[in-house]
Amino acid sequence: MNVYLDYAATSIRKPDAVIAAMTDFIMNHNANPGRGGYERSLEAGRLMLSARQTVADFFSAEKEDHVVFTLNVTMALNMAIQGLVEPGDHIIISGMEHNAVYRPVYALAKEGKITFDVIPTSEEGLTDPADFLKCVRHNTKMVVFSHASNVCGSIFPLREVVRLAKERSIMTIVDTAQTAGVLPLTMEDVDVMAFTGHKHLLGPNGTGGFIVSEEAARRMKPILRGGTGSLSHLASQPEFMPDKFESGTINTVGIMGLKAGMVHLQQLGLREERKKEMTLTDRLLEGIREIGQVKIYGPSDLELRTGTVAFNMQGADNAELCYVLDKQFGIMGRPGLHCSPLGHQTLGTYPEGVMRFSVGSETTVEEIEYTLDALKQIGEKL
Repeated sequence: MNVYLDYAATSIRKPDAVIAAMTDFIMNHNANPGRGGYERSLEAGRLMLSARQTVADFFSAEKEDHVVFTLNVTMALNMAIQGLVEPGDHIIISGMEHNAVYRPVYALAKEGKITFDVIPTSEEGLTDPADFLKCVRHNTKMVVFSHASNVCGSIFPLREVVRLAKERSIMTIVDTAQTAGVLPLTMEDVDVMAFTGHKHLLGPNGTGGFIVSEEAARRMKPILRGGTGSLSHLASQPEFMPDKFESGTINTVGIMGLKAGMVHLQQLGLREERKKEMTLTDRLLEGIREIGQVKIYGPSDLELRTGTVAFNMQGADNAELCYVLDKQFGIMGRPGLHCSPLGHQTLGTYPEGVMRFSVGSETTVEEIEYTLDALKQIGEKL
């Protein structure tokens, strides 16, 4: 049996509708949208507009032209952070950040452009909104945070912090890499919501983007400039959306696949998918606890976590454990630091890291039971 438990990295199985949509675009509609006056280019533009509307509807955004497509969520976060920051600003991040947030913020601080603080986070990876307020300074410009940890699945109190930030005119940038397609999300009071297409949204690699509020769109500077197919006679970048932030040829075929993945999810129903994944996660956590000599990281309350489970088995290096699981049992997980040294420092697992399993839309009960039996066999040998 082959068992894939690395959905926090990417969804390995894409719905048939995703493959069909990409094939149809390549075969029948492939052209640069908005770059020509001929019908095929115009049709590609209409399909892109439809994809923007799908994303806007999915995240309850008011304007489809405020959906900006990028190659991934890392690119989206860099564009938002660097586009909104001004010299002398203070930024707040959480204690569970992925390097997609941590590195650009750290680089800006090292260059002497900004200062930043990290919200104190519990050993379970949970954040108290009151601790956010303790980090606020007179020059705090923005708070940037992952909605859920990619290491242990802990969920950040998004709505509470967004409300507190808005009351103080602090901008909010949310990384939804681990929750888009898992939890219902809305743009309400959020300034920038960054997403990636290839994880729980079931799209292909090389897709992602961000949705931006009216105020953030006005204040944000583009960090990429180039051809947009609009106002080509001007040397300056267009100021209107989405051209202000979309330069060069975008991944149109991938975006068609992303749209199909999001439509597929809407048909399944996010609440039903969440319920299914939590049932599987509950069983996975319960079974790992029964093995003994295993330390599990992250919240014990299912409502406060996603389907990502981090653990270490006593007497086993997590990288070696991953190798044995793959080679002897066909079980695919991920060991190490997961591009989140800050998160591991919070959990007390730095620098050794952890073994991580993460369930997804195609995970089955049989796969979970098989995985637990494999861990039990390894534990007995240890």
